[in-house]
Amino acid sequence: MSTPRTAAPRSPANRRRPAWAGRNYSLLTGAAIVTNLGSHGALIAAAFAVIEAGGSGGDVGLVAAARTLPLVLFLLIGGAVADRVPRHRVMVAANALNCVSQAAFALLILTGEPRLWQMMLLTALCGTGTAFFNPAAEGMLLSTVSGEHANRAFALFRMAINGAGIGGAALGGAMIAAVGPGWVLAADAAAFAVAGALRAFLDVSHVPDRSPGGGLLADLREGWVEVRTRPWLWSIVLQFSVVVAVVGAADAVYGPLVARDHLGGSAPWGLALAFFGVGTIGGAVLMMVWKPRRLLLVGTLCVFPLALPSAGLAVPLPVWGLCAVMFVSGAAIEVFGVNWMTAMHQEIPEEKFSRVTAYDWFGSVSMLPLATALAGPAEAAFGRTQALWGCAVLVIVPTALVLLVPDVRRMTRRAHTKTIAPVEQAAAPAVQTPAGQTPAGQASAGQVLAQQAPADPVRH
Repeated sequence: MSTPRTAAPRSPANRRRPAWAGRNYSLLTGAAIVTNLGSHGALIAAAFAVIEAGGSGGDVGLVAAARTLPLVLFLLIGGAVADRVPRHRVMVAANALNCVSQAAFALLILTGEPRLWQMMLLTALCGTGTAFFNPAAEGMLLSTVSGEHANRAFALFRMAINGAGIGGAALGGAMIAAVGPGWVLAADAAAFAVAGALRAFLDVSHVPDRSPGGGLLADLREGWVEVRTRPWLWSIVLQFSVVVAVVGAADAVYGPLVARDHLGGSAPWGLALAFFGVGTIGGAVLMMVWKPRRLLLVGTLCVFPLALPSAGLAVPLPVWGLCAVMFVSGAAIEVFGVNWMTAMHQEIPEEKFSRVTAYDWFGSVSMLPLATALAGPAEAAFGRTQALWGCAVLVIVPTALVLLVPDVRRMTRRAHTKTIAPVEQAAAPAVQTPAGQTPAGQASAGQVLAQQAPADPVRH
């Protein structure tokens, strides 16, 4: 008589994570948590570094524009590169560039009297790293997530990094008040070094080699065809080109100024951004169990609350009121972000995903450098209050227009989305999820905003 075999005991590591969360998922999530801890505080630190150096609101806007301009210039190239070479290598190289640029920025603040052009140059280098990182990170995420667990895996990933964002924003604001912005920037550089090291250990042996195709321009043309033939895609990207721009101007320029003049400095603004992070965690928890049938309709309706922070700064609300509206907007954009990424996963071919994502990011951030650069002149011309009310209106109007697109209202969730090769061969199916970064972090349409209050504004 044969003796029944007993199942091998689960290791402590396996007991601490879901059965579908493999080694790569853990590495990617851990790296993203580390970068979010650093980047959320660094965004606040950069603004206050300019202010402490004697800069005006216009100078804060110029430094913010310098960070986002490389996104416009290099995102499409970054997307094409990520579809031609191993994506994890692009991510590690981008982290290295971010580490060096933030370390130099920290050294500049700690050892001398920084000049505006120097701060703009270093933030531009950081933005260049982000331009190559974001398409690669999203492509890796979508190419390795199993259809059965995609919604839960992405929501859990977002919940983890948004939790890190809460701590990063609150800790960053407190550190700026205690030791100054230079040390916060130094901590961000260290975070990029740790994250790059973690991503270097990703197991990509299961990922098939990709053909280089017909050249960089041909790859970009193929990506453009995928975008222009989908009205739901290009209409939402156009919507977010406006939404990201005005939310970015409000968060990066007007928010620190209102905090300085009415809220008591950097710590209350860091607390408000932390409540945005709490809201995103609430939205992620909701999306762990809620799978709305009409993906984009629900997601688009959740963009309207993004007008609330600009309106709250225009009043201006007391700290507790601003924290409340930041919480609501954070939860809403997280609902949008998960539904948006599910729709992309469902509709876009994996081998073209990084290129399509690059167009998504490109369109979403295309107006952000202009908006942040013009935030100071707009304040001088119309007043800060009127400029902030204008930001709120420019969130509402394009979002209402997108609802006129039939595909946005009608797209439904499929019962089963495509599944790509599993991350690890194990007893239970393993799902690899991406290493998103962010800010800035939030990302693509939904990520850009979700990272913007973390840093990069609205979506991923």
